[in-house]
Amino acid sequence: MTDFNTIPSPCFVLEEALLRKNLQLIRSVADAAGVEIIVAFKGFAMWSAFPVVKEYIGGATASSLSEAKLCRDEMKSLAHTYAPVYDPAEFEELMACSSHITFNSLSQFERFQPQLAQSGRPISAGLRINPEFSEVETELYNPCAPGSRLGVIAEQLPAQLPEGLEGLHFHTLCESGSYDLEKTLAAVEEKFGAYLNQVKWLNMGGGHLMTRKDYDTKHLIGLLQGFKSRYPHLHVIMEPGSAFAWETGFLKASVLDVVENKGIQTAMLNVSFAAHMPDCLEMPYQPRIRTASFGPVSGKPTYRMGGNSCLSGDYMGYWSFNKELQVGDTLIFEDMIHYTMVKTTFFNGVQHPSIGIIKENGKFQLVRKFGYEDYKSKLS
Repeated sequence: MTDFNTIPSPCFVLEEALLRKNLQLIRSVADAAGVEIIVAFKGFAMWSAFPVVKEYIGGATASSLSEAKLCRDEMKSLAHTYAPVYDPAEFEELMACSSHITFNSLSQFERFQPQLAQSGRPISAGLRINPEFSEVETELYNPCAPGSRLGVIAEQLPAQLPEGLEGLHFHTLCESGSYDLEKTLAAVEEKFGAYLNQVKWLNMGGGHLMTRKDYDTKHLIGLLQGFKSRYPHLHVIMEPGSAFAWETGFLKASVLDVVENKGIQTAMLNVSFAAHMPDCLEMPYQPRIRTASFGPVSGKPTYRMGGNSCLSGDYMGYWSFNKELQVGDTLIFEDMIHYTMVKTTFFNGVQHPSIGIIKENGKFQLVRKFGYEDYKSKLS
């Protein structure tokens, strides 16, 4: 059993046993479907856990030079790289860290293709396509909205793809199910079917939340097997972000004060939604708190949660508890490993949560503690 008193507050805590459970499922899907599944750093880049990840998964996708270098340095592999746009000043170093580079537009491909040809080793070039279909409802996360800057639509492509393009890439999902992928594949085949026979690989992007409890992995495997039977020459790649770290850990926080205004009680915490849990405000969604119920419950003390930054909207609510909250109480925000550490900021200079791992034996290992120098080093 883990002694929670050994865990500092605030702290992001990854549970190794839960991560391994997800990795085992992801590996089993890859093996059964005959596809390659790699981890997306934009959703999970906790490199202290990469030794565990590498036992199951061999590669990663990068969205920037820094992520590509992290893949080279800590995954010990070359990255599948895609970014909406590439900076010429970084491209040579990016090539050195990448096995695949996907371009967002034909103009970007045409600009950098000569450098790829002269790189001295094979680097597979791809093009992001936009099937103009997505069931993602939150506009912030919908890459296929009208006028999207992401990917090339079918009508912009010539009948024959430019020489040197070896793959196509689409990303239309966000924490989605296999039936959403099925609809997307139908749109891809309808609009880009003629091009699938001109390339060697197809990257189906991320958003495949196959580790969620209600996800139909059997349907996913059958769907992928069926697609591969229609295009047996294609190497299929998938790059989930959330699925790897879904429900694998938590954020430990503490109550520092309780304030009241017009009958609304707010528990003031030593963490910030704006700085440490931004997806809660962006998506938006209300995270689970261990031992608490969502929303006001008759007869139970009910609170909003207030962050410790000065942003007026740095709060969420409501949760109900079995007893009144007191200064010093510990709160556990569940499922806080994916898309959290990768998006945290030092806004207001508030204390950044530490990072730790609960090992398989139940012992807590503190991986990183942040302080003033970390805040200062981001500034000039």
